[in-house]
Amino acid sequence: MRGHGRTYAAEAGIRLKDTPQPLYRLLVLAVLLSARIRASVAVAAARELSEAGLRDPERMADADWQQRVDALGRGGYRRYDERTATLLGEGARMVQGRWGGDLRRLREEAGGDTAALRRLLQEVPGLGPVGADIFLREVQQVWPETVPYLDRKALSGAERLHLPKDPDALVELAGEGEPASLAAALVRASLDKAVVEDCLSRAG
Repeated sequence: MRGHGRTYAAEAGIRLKDTPQPLYRLLVLAVLLSARIRASVAVAAARELSEAGLRDPERMADADWQQRVDALGRGGYRRYDERTATLLGEGARMVQGRWGGDLRRLREEAGGDTAALRRLLQEVPGLGPVGADIFLREVQQVWPETVPYLDRKALSGAERLHLPKDPDALVELAGEGEPASLAAALVRASLDKAVVEDCLSRAG
């Protein structure tokens, strides 16, 4: 699966660390990716929001609605731009009010329980089960208590690649590979037949 394990966070220019700004940017990316829109468009929109300076909940909340719409539009995120602009503002205010703008406090509230993390994430406007799964697949790079986080989408990719559907077995097969990269590669396999063919041809 080499060559297919770049995380969506990396594609969006997010250097993921356990600090408030990159974690918030990942949350925004998860909201964008969870819509029925191409991943490349969601990534481009996340980059545009960052370029516009909307990298933390305070700035996102303080920006007016049109600023958010315009940034999303520049990324090609046009079909859902108006509704998403509203949700991003609401979500930013919630993250500020409930967790002081720091998602590490959400992590503390979950107390090391991944199911609790997933449930809390879904309280953020615009982030349903799909978005929560996206966030957790990526954040396992810096929140080790979530490892291995391989949701149904990733396990669907494993099935297409004729790999085990047990998360622990998959992580063991990956060896020293980063679990977030493994998850990214499996998700790409679930979405793209060309990725499956490339991986199987290399394995064969």
